[in-house]
Amino acid sequence: MKITEILDKSCVAVPLASTEKNGAITELVGLLQASGQLGGHDEVLEAVLARESTRSTGIGLGLAVPHGKSHGSQSLTMAVGKAASPLEFDSIDGRPVWFIVLLASPFDKTGPHIQALAGVSRLWQNEGFRNAVLEAKDAEAVYAAFDQHQE
Repeated sequence: MKITEILDKSCVAVPLASTEKNGAITELVGLLQASGQLGGHDEVLEAVLARESTRSTGIGLGLAVPHGKSHGSQSLTMAVGKAASPLEFDSIDGRPVWFIVLLASPFDKTGPHIQALAGVSRLWQNEGFRNAVLEAKDAEAVYAAFDQHQE
């Protein structure tokens, strides 16, 4: 699965306006809603925040991948944001987060949901990709980094 098959260019925010975790998640769900990819903004937001409350999705090296499944999602969707300054996310490595990839999907898309999570994690291990995102000044540059470095 290529990330750019599920990431719409309109769902990339650089920089995020939010300065804290829940605000950033809300902002990214809002991008999905504004792009017409959600059937229920509040359901998706509630699902992602509920998942986040069980265990942080800050996976390390400055990345968080908040995600959730709900009836508010019509298909597997993704929104990404680069923070203007690092956000506290209770990451497993104790470091703040500066890049967030949010995934939302319906309950019946478990396989693609897991594949997308794994794909983002693998991509983040690529130092060239991380550097391209870190240096990105706008949403187009972040999208281009995904396009260039994805498998």
